[in-house]
Amino acid sequence: MTEFTPFASLIGGMMIGLSAVLLMLLEGRIAGISGIAGRLLPPYRDGAFLSRFGFVIGLVAAPFAMMALTGDAVEQTVSSNIALMVAAGLLVGFGTVWGSGCTSGHGVCGLSRLSARSLAATVVFMATAIVTVFLVRHVIGA
Repeated sequence: MTEFTPFASLIGGMMIGLSAVLLMLLEGRIAGISGIAGRLLPPYRDGAFLSRFGFVIGLVAAPFAMMALTGDAVEQTVSSNIALMVAAGLLVGFGTVWGSGCTSGHGVCGLSRLSARSLAATVVFMATAIVTVFLVRHVIGA
């Protein structure tokens, strides 16, 4: 079971919101992780490679920064079932392409801009997540 962490969740949400606002303010871009990561691969469409690379490095470095600040290891809650993880990764990748964005692009940035398309996408991926968690915890048992 996961535990309720209101303070850490509030700080994390504020940091996500701040990064989304700064990216829009400084670069004029939506903070969609799938789009940022996808545009790190050639062909490069513009000269923003370094800012995208820095954004992704920040995502990777954040748990290590938390460990350095708190002295506590960041808890991982990822399945050890490799086949399940590969299938999940492929489905998420397909979903971000098909839905023209990911949870950060639609759920954080799109909803804050009152985008109807982002609302529809967020409803779909939240419903899918709820069904998936139910199936994995109660039916499949992975």
